[in-house]
Amino acid sequence: MLVGVMLLCLSPVAGLRAEATSDTPVSRSEQVLGTQCTITLYDHGDPAALDACFDRLREIHARMTVDEPGSELDAVADAAGRRPVAVTDDVFVVMRRALELSRLSNGIFDPTVGPLVKLWGVNTAGARVPSAAEIAAARALVDWRDVVMNEKDRTIFLKRAGMRLDVGGVGKGYAADEMVRILAARGVKSAMIDLGGNIFAMGSHPGGAPWKIGIQNPDAPRGAPFGIAEVVNKTVVTSGVYERFFMKNGKRYHHIMDVHTGEPVDNTVMSATVITDRSFDADGVTLIILSLGPAEGVKFGQKLGLNVIVADTDHRVWVTPGTRKIFTVTDPEFTYAN
Repeated sequence: MLVGVMLLCLSPVAGLRAEATSDTPVSRSEQVLGTQCTITLYDHGDPAALDACFDRLREIHARMTVDEPGSELDAVADAAGRRPVAVTDDVFVVMRRALELSRLSNGIFDPTVGPLVKLWGVNTAGARVPSAAEIAAARALVDWRDVVMNEKDRTIFLKRAGMRLDVGGVGKGYAADEMVRILAARGVKSAMIDLGGNIFAMGSHPGGAPWKIGIQNPDAPRGAPFGIAEVVNKTVVTSGVYERFFMKNGKRYHHIMDVHTGEPVDNTVMSATVITDRSFDADGVTLIILSLGPAEGVKFGQKLGLNVIVADTDHRVWVTPGTRKIFTVTDPEFTYAN
């Protein structure tokens, strides 16, 4: 669910396995978590650090994916309405955060959205516009309040048969912070972690300068930003409606669902970006901000103390107070709205 952020002014070399010097980055890219993930080390040449990172990403993917059979989330769905299922700490912690976001947003963010996601099939070969009856039936299975978590036993129970979880809105944030933990334990101080648009800029650029992160222009080809954030040891997470979608009768249907209508969110927001210290604190929040709309979304992010950037269909850019200290609009077609 995360798109639209890019690293600027740097040239990481994908797949390089050799020892790095102070001016030679070591980088690796793999398809995992349902996207292309790239990790680049700028001050550390040990390939074992990258091995450890990608081993951990594959482990998290296997436990949380909803795109492949056999995950822990599959087991929870299979037992829905019948019994609780014991899960690993990875899944339990991510689900606990997902339900916290559900409470904070009064259900706008809902990890039980799985039936709707599966029904619409956006970004799959089976993408289609369902009938009103199908949407109503799927919506009836979506309610975060019907998730029961047992802290002592580390179990998750879905109260009704047919319910399904989807933690795509928060899983990458958890994974990104795990990459930071692994790299920091190995002495890495300067690195770029890109999990399919969920970026963590670890430390500073070699030499001490801030990292420059571009925020994708939703109406332009990939790699064309409408603004640039300059950050040190921060995460930059964007959710947008312009990459995962299909067209039907001239209308765009994207992948971010409004659980109250059972259809894709329909407002003026094209992308929502959060900049903060931990990816886990940004992931999911971007989806809430996008769903709320520009003004209310920015207010929500401000209450959480986050730097927020929202781009709307009129190319207006909405930001939280203080965000302009680290973010600059660079495309002349975009202007600040507040």
